[in-house]
Amino acid sequence: MTARPQALITGGTRGIGRAICLELAAKGYDVAFTYRSNAELARSLEAELASKGARAKGFELDISNPASIEAGMEKVLAEFGQIETLVNNAGISIDGLAMRFKADDFDRLMDTNVRGAFLTTQAVLRPMMKLRRGSIIFISSVIGQMGNAGQAPYSATKAALLGLTKSLAREVGSRGIRVNAITPGFVKTDMTSALPEENKQAILAEIPLGTFGEPEDIAAAVLFLASPASKYVTGQVLAVNGGMYM
Repeated sequence: MTARPQALITGGTRGIGRAICLELAAKGYDVAFTYRSNAELARSLEAELASKGARAKGFELDISNPASIEAGMEKVLAEFGQIETLVNNAGISIDGLAMRFKADDFDRLMDTNVRGAFLTTQAVLRPMMKLRRGSIIFISSVIGQMGNAGQAPYSATKAALLGLTKSLAREVGSRGIRVNAITPGFVKTDMTSALPEENKQAILAEIPLGTFGEPEDIAAAVLFLASPASKYVTGQVLAVNGGMYM
């Protein structure tokens, strides 16, 4: 019996992260995921993933804290042995005009969205190199490509992931490791549902396909980049935004 490939998704219990966990589990992957604090939600997701035939476990980890990442990743690798797909999905959004933006909030964004993703990636690189294969996927954002008023620091963190993607792809390609990024557009999640209706309608008017994305749309793109179907794809940015930015 062929062993199931193993994937790690950071920020896996809600929204896009949860959809990614479910999609990979349904397609034959064992799934490790991280969460920050809601253990009850993590246990519920474990059971749902197990119902799809996956070995699944959530690991409590603060992606903004280097010590927490180090300890958490040690536990992940000790239990799962080999992570063949890493999806750097965990992230936060703090909006505000540049002239009034607080330095502490800027640091929180950078620590979570950029440094956290880098340190998690760093933890899996050596095992992937020994295996001589792997797929690393960064969940960036359309805002990291096109920018947006009132989101300059957030946009900067998401743009940074694109530079990280391309540089890492050049660095580890010779070891059979592929590194790509996905830039979701406006996707229906708890975070975006809180926006005023007039804001939603203004955004919708800018999307050629005329609809908002679903978390499952991003999960399908992750599955492609994780699977052998994309074995000759690395250093790329896959936009899943309904044409919002071309």
